[in-house]
Amino acid sequence: MKIVTQVKLVPEADQAAALRSTLRTVNDLANWVSDVAFVNDVPREYELRRHTYAHLKSEGLGAQAAQHVIKKVRDAYTTLHANLRAGNLGKPGSKRRRKAESKPITFRPEAAQPYDDRCLSWQYDTQTVSIWTTAGRIKNVGFVCSADALTVLQQYRKGESDLIERDGVFYLTATCEVPEAETYEPDRFIGVDLGIVNIATTSTGYQAAGRQINRYRKRQLALRSKLQKKRTKSAKRRLKERSRREQRHVKNTNHIIAKTIVTEAERTSAGICLEQLKGIRQRVRLRKPQRVALHSWAFAQLGDFIVYKAKRAGVPLVFVDPSYTSQTCAECGHVDKRNRVDQRLFICRKCGVVAHADRNASHNIATRGETVWNAGRESRVPATP
Repeated sequence: MKIVTQVKLVPEADQAAALRSTLRTVNDLANWVSDVAFVNDVPREYELRRHTYAHLKSEGLGAQAAQHVIKKVRDAYTTLHANLRAGNLGKPGSKRRRKAESKPITFRPEAAQPYDDRCLSWQYDTQTVSIWTTAGRIKNVGFVCSADALTVLQQYRKGESDLIERDGVFYLTATCEVPEAETYEPDRFIGVDLGIVNIATTSTGYQAAGRQINRYRKRQLALRSKLQKKRTKSAKRRLKERSRREQRHVKNTNHIIAKTIVTEAERTSAGICLEQLKGIRQRVRLRKPQRVALHSWAFAQLGDFIVYKAKRAGVPLVFVDPSYTSQTCAECGHVDKRNRVDQRLFICRKCGVVAHADRNASHNIATRGETVWNAGRESRVPATP
């Protein structure tokens, strides 16, 4: 299983200048390579290398750095074409799709630059790195991270690392190949119902209420709107200081929720069942005030956190179709749209059971998860002689 570990670089003034100049140079050249790929409609990396490699070398890039710039551009176009095929940028002829297809991809001056072990070496005992720059290789660049992150780097780092600059601070994000724990046979399944009012509700009774986080998001939205209207230098400075603050808060909250759910499942030898919510933003039609809430919360991020934490802990995990889980009675199985009285209350029209709507849905998800697990499990019946 691949995970990403991030460390913060603490370079000296001259080292920081070299790193900044390197990022600006490689991204300027990446924009040039992107123009070549767009104008000549170069479909493959090898052909693009034939058009651009000599020029990149003449601009002072090392062999590996030049290869990484070309590969970065090619990967960006591969992603773009995949999104076009999947319809993520709208239907053919739509304004958004025409805009994406009509111009070459561009890279920000501080966009990430990949490094492999030929361009970057780690010294874990002294917590320093040696890294290639356009001014030559610089050594003894310090980095800081948590003790757990350092242990993961020492034991499992493998593959490329990306150098990025964010608000004047440099970071290295390293890919780590962490072994997955052996999955055990679950005694039962914990269903997880995701929502906006209640971020996550499990069939065991755990509920991560969204009231506080929704208040926080509304307050941040109002503050950003107020600062944007002022358009003064101090307002812009405040906006820059607050950038990504909500994103970090959401990420931390998702980590806490995911860890709580996975820990409970591991402690009780249970599996986890999640809803398959891919494409929900395209399927669901909502009024304008509701769209902000749906599109703001990172459901996919929470699901990804639960998945990777479950894999590291060896907790079995399955995905199920969420259709009608909020309208189905977990006791008798009766399906009726009227069962869901309101956001919170569930009353079965057939058996009369009264329950919390999200908790009822989580029990339905858990039941479906057990069915999916049993259907996909290998048969233990002895072979016929």
